[in-house]
Amino acid sequence: MKTILLISPYWKEEHRWMVSTVKLAELWQRIGYRVIVVCMGASSSVEEVSPTLTIHRRKDIFLPDPWNYGICFGFAGYVRRVVEKEKPNIILVNKILFWTSLSLISLRLRGYRVSLLTDALVGMTWWGRTFLFRLSSRIYAWTLGWLTMLSAYRFVTFHPQPEKLLKFLRVAHKTRVIPTGIDPTPYVPAQNPHAEKIMVTYVGRLESVKGVDDYLAAVVPLMKEFPNITVQVVGWYKEDHPLVSQYEKDVIFTGLRKDIPAILGSSDIFVLPSYSEGLSNALMEAMASGCACIATEVGGNCFLIQNGVSGFHYPPGDRAMLAAHVRRLLEDPAKRASMGKAARKRIEEHFSWDSVGKQYREFFEEIAEGNREPGTGNREQGTE
Repeated sequence: MKTILLISPYWKEEHRWMVSTVKLAELWQRIGYRVIVVCMGASSSVEEVSPTLTIHRRKDIFLPDPWNYGICFGFAGYVRRVVEKEKPNIILVNKILFWTSLSLISLRLRGYRVSLLTDALVGMTWWGRTFLFRLSSRIYAWTLGWLTMLSAYRFVTFHPQPEKLLKFLRVAHKTRVIPTGIDPTPYVPAQNPHAEKIMVTYVGRLESVKGVDDYLAAVVPLMKEFPNITVQVVGWYKEDHPLVSQYEKDVIFTGLRKDIPAILGSSDIFVLPSYSEGLSNALMEAMASGCACIATEVGGNCFLIQNGVSGFHYPPGDRAMLAAHVRRLLEDPAKRASMGKAARKRIEEHFSWDSVGKQYREFFEEIAEGNREPGTGNREQGTE
């Protein structure tokens, strides 16, 4: 069995949760690979989850929202030791501009071919909401971030990036789009989309870039006009979060939940109000569940949703337009149902694991052809 080494910021623990890493690791095991994940976490450990999945965690220093950034001194050295011991056939780094992505440069200098996966180019096409974050990420992106992209053997983006930018960065020739995808099987659309009780849902962490303040400010006032709606926020939040204090009388804040398919299956309208986004797993899950989805026109949202067909787009921060879209769906149950069906169909045809798994098989075969031989740790020919 061939081995993939996946370097990622996090696996999953409370707010340190990298959904794309979890889902990709599961997909790659399904298509016949053993996966070793090296990531950061609240403590150092090695977990043998199964014969095909091992997780190495290294304790980090975590900077909370709006940074959401971990620092782990010695991480690149630890990765190098794992590579030398395991001799993986394929080495991948998930996400750019995290501390963990710097290990790609270290491995490249030692002759290893490492491919980079990312859903967004932070500081280039993805932005935080504060000036200091924007400035810092821009500087970081155009220095170490750019060097990381140049050092990558292959570059995979989860949704299309601006072609002009990729050419300027000199990485267009080695870039391809492969979405993370989703297994739609656990997600069952609601059986009664015309029910009188309407559930409006957001799933995700309560972080500034997610725009949950816009969601609540736009939707909660509609409860007076439409007393049959329930508004909920599903996801981790820090204790004494100001939005929880402000809206807890009107909104259900569930905290971190593991029964997302059931929650989305009972939801009618799903809102993703992010100011920046990659290829949202939460949005794919909502579409697979047959929810009528409303999302900001940023990142991969426009790649997922066909505006007016499988959902609605709106400019980030435009609370009036968000409220208008929600009102439209509340007033028109037929439109709500048709959008939900179209969303489910789009996921099944373009973002299901059958489709994405095939693309990754082809990608891994392409990488294998460039390696000297299996089991060499992905070193370039003639490099020791």
